Amino acid sequence: MRSTVLTPDALTPSSLTPEAHRRAAERVLRIEGEALLTLAGALPDDFAGAVAALLEVRGRAVLSGIGKSGHVARKIAATLASTGTPSLFVHPAEASHGDLGMVTPDDICILLSNSGETMELRDLIAHCARFDIPLIGMSRDAGSTLMRAADYRLTIPDLPEACAIGMAPTTSTTLMMGLGDALAVALMEARRFEADQFRTYHPGGKLGAQLTLVRQVMHPQVPLVPLDAPMQEVVRAMTAGGLGVTGVVDAQGLLAGVVTDGDLRRNIVGLLDRVAGDIATRSPKTVAPQTLAAEALAIVNKSKISALFVCEDGRPVGIVHLHDLLRIGVM
Repeated sequence: MRSTVLTPDALTPSSLTPEAHRRAAERVLRIEGEALLTLAGALPDDFAGAVAALLEVRGRAVLSGIGKSGHVARKIAATLASTGTPSLFVHPAEASHGDLGMVTPDDICILLSNSGETMELRDLIAHCARFDIPLIGMSRDAGSTLMRAADYRLTIPDLPEACAIGMAPTTSTTLMMGLGDALAVALMEARRFEADQFRTYHPGGKLGAQLTLVRQVMHPQVPLVPLDAPMQEVVRAMTAGGLGVTGVVDAQGLLAGVVTDGDLRRNIVGLLDRVAGDIATRSPKTVAPQTLAAEALAIVNKSKISALFVCEDGRPVGIVHLHDLLRIGVM
């Protein structure tokens, strides 16, 4: 079947309009979306076996591919690594020149090739066979060299590419990407991979900030006074704490209230004749140490306060200030 290449001379005014661009985008997304739905309805028979093999491996998942399949393999490796499955990408050409030493008998290989006949993968396939390294193949051709050699065959549907000439890797790479994400999520759920673990691999940027826990940013030195503390003691504690607030505790050491700079100003008349319990705000807002920083910021904003006491079993163990939350980038 002969493909038609659109040259500048072949472009008509109607093909250069914003509406034409929009139609092209809609067509591509519809084709790729329908392809993903087809894959979801006909998941490869070996998918569950591949997940089980990845769960059992003692080493790492080694991914490889060339061209667009290689770019997808890099992305899958990065997704697996960030969600609890140690992974890396090995370039197949570099593998043939020494990097095969990165692939050990404790590892498992995931090789991607749309055709399944990529010459550059031959040495990796042979290496897996020689050292009995489990091999997961991902290709549209179930009878290809790669898939015949694979222990687990993740065959993607052989569907038309979404580009106008039917040749540029579009639908095929979308299907590979989706199948890689499916592997990663299945592994996450099998390992019960939680947000705390996720943050371990994502400490930077906005994502890291959103997953930061209160205990990681709180001030462990908490200014505290008893309910019957005279105001001179309250002011000293507040000044020493440097956060414009002090906690007020009862005889059992439980947080009974807080005194802020604002409380001092509002009760300035006869202030020195009072004790902490007289002006403290009772039943203050508190959070637990394992609370997400983003949740703490939401409480601060909603309550229109600047600081939150961190408590365990009612006892103050820290204090987190609005500025601490903003400093780490929580929004």
